[in-house]
Amino acid sequence: MTLHIADRVVVFDYGEVISLEPSAADRAAIVAIAGADAEPFWASYWAHRDGLDLGTISVPEYWALVAADTGATWPASTVQRLWAADFTSWISVEPEVIDLIAELHAGGTRIALLSNAGFDFSSPFRFSPMAQFFERMFVSAEMDAIKPSPGIYLEVTDGLGITPAELVFVDNKKINTDAAAELGATVHHFVHAEGLRQFLTALAA
Repeated sequence: MTLHIADRVVVFDYGEVISLEPSAADRAAIVAIAGADAEPFWASYWAHRDGLDLGTISVPEYWALVAADTGATWPASTVQRLWAADFTSWISVEPEVIDLIAELHAGGTRIALLSNAGFDFSSPFRFSPMAQFFERMFVSAEMDAIKPSPGIYLEVTDGLGITPAELVFVDNKKINTDAAAELGATVHHFVHAEGLRQFLTALAA
């Protein structure tokens, strides 16, 4: 199958759109490695995530902040294990979405990626098999901005040589799609793959 959306660029979020939501088992494994209580661990994990995604703190600095918040003292091996387990929890993919992206590419639709992610995700994105389908991959840590900042969408449209009206943006967070819509983009708040297929098929019709 192919899907052709003319005169637009479809830009996908990564986390919980292309990737699966981290599972309960993934989260439990991370907490077990940390040796911390789940509630304060996850509060700290998310509190410092914007800094990681902005590229203002490094991966070791990020985990040091989480350790400080939770009263932990982790040797280098534990930090590496935490990073590996966390990375693994985000790298698994939603098969139906990958296949949709392949159909768009086969139809000649322009496709790009915009992810709030740290530097450690930039190479895995760009050297993964799915990279063949993407014209550009925009990673927030390399851009000094994160969604839903309006500037990040304008940097994407400038980089793609399009206007915001030519942008089709897909994200699982409504705050992010709302921000793109305010600039004139066509947006889809992702809930499940079937809804995304219906949205893209309607645009292609």
